[in-house]
Amino acid sequence: MTPIERVKDFLRKQEIKLEVIEFPEGATQTCELAAQALGVEPAQIAKSLLFVGKKMNVLVVTCGDEKVDQKKLKKHFNDKFRFARAEEVMEITGFPPGGVCPFALKTDLPIVIDESIGRFPVVYTAAGNAGSAVPVNLEQLLEITKGELLSVC
Repeated sequence: MTPIERVKDFLRKQEIKLEVIEFPEGATQTCELAAQALGVEPAQIAKSLLFVGKKMNVLVVTCGDEKVDQKKLKKHFNDKFRFARAEEVMEITGFPPGGVCPFALKTDLPIVIDESIGRFPVVYTAAGNAGSAVPVNLEQLLEITKGELLSVC
């Protein structure tokens, strides 16, 4: 099963009905390209970023215009983190960089939803590849990911 098929299968089984939007492969690989394709501002593109720690890994979902403050992650989780390498992203999440979806992950790991997501009525997460997006609001994202709402940017 391809990563995008895994996301679609996951969504079919949820009470919250979310739809995957597909574009030509690579059309939404960066926040800017995704925003252009969807007709929204780059901040509305939700980045799912994997951080590797000494004791644990954490996936952070934030708006496209935000930067994660690793000191805040360290303080909250009592662990030191670094940004994951491309091969680690694929191995741990089951998704390629540019296509990381915050749900239907290969590995169960803590998910942090940054408060910045609440600035918009809808944000767009990747859905398993660099040519996909899922429109979702903050409440839906928290429910479907079982994530924790924090300020980490």
